[in-house]
Amino acid sequence: MKYAVIGATGYVGNAVVRELAARGHAVAAFARHTDKVFAAPNVQAVRADVHDADFAAQLAGFDAVVSAFSPGWDNPHFARDFTAAYAAIVAAAQTAQVPYLLVIGGAGSLLVDGVALVDTPDFPPQLFAVADAERNLWRDLCRKREVNWAFLAPPLRFGEDRAARPARTGRYRLGTDTLLLANDGPAGIGLADLAVAIADDVERKAHLHQHFTVAAV
Repeated sequence: MKYAVIGATGYVGNAVVRELAARGHAVAAFARHTDKVFAAPNVQAVRADVHDADFAAQLAGFDAVVSAFSPGWDNPHFARDFTAAYAAIVAAAQTAQVPYLLVIGGAGSLLVDGVALVDTPDFPPQLFAVADAERNLWRDLCRKREVNWAFLAPPLRFGEDRAARPARTGRYRLGTDTLLLANDGPAGIGLADLAVAIADDVERKAHLHQHFTVAAV
């Protein structure tokens, strides 16, 4: 299959490129700095900016597109730049008639006792703008049926073990729109297994027009 990954040099995007390539797929790795793209015979580094006039044309012809775009956690204008970028990505996906656009969002959209995590009293205020932008993207996608979207919200503890880089197990559990829990509280997942879940999903196009989450088994 032919897949494109937007944000291919980021924390999640790079892992997804590696997983898809390891499965033998042809992968177009979209990035602004192509020298940082994972190198493999079946990976093509593609210089791309989501705001370019030809971006929709660049998305044409793929079996699915994974968007792991992020303007960077240290970006003081994260919410503004995230919102503008995703407006461009979704519009381009519609124009290109992408068969399946999997958007990697954040845990803030997951429900806790019927309330979005981002709206709960203990949610860190310094993260609100970021999580609210991701949650609003999900709300906007819910109103669209002319775009073949799916929205993956990683679990709350995803990324906490970034330095340790847990080994790939190939196992995970699926959820819908509710925060998944573990014995000691909110669940997590390792980066490699998140990439497995993402690759499985785009191969199957399993969550068209759905919000879903995953966590470690």
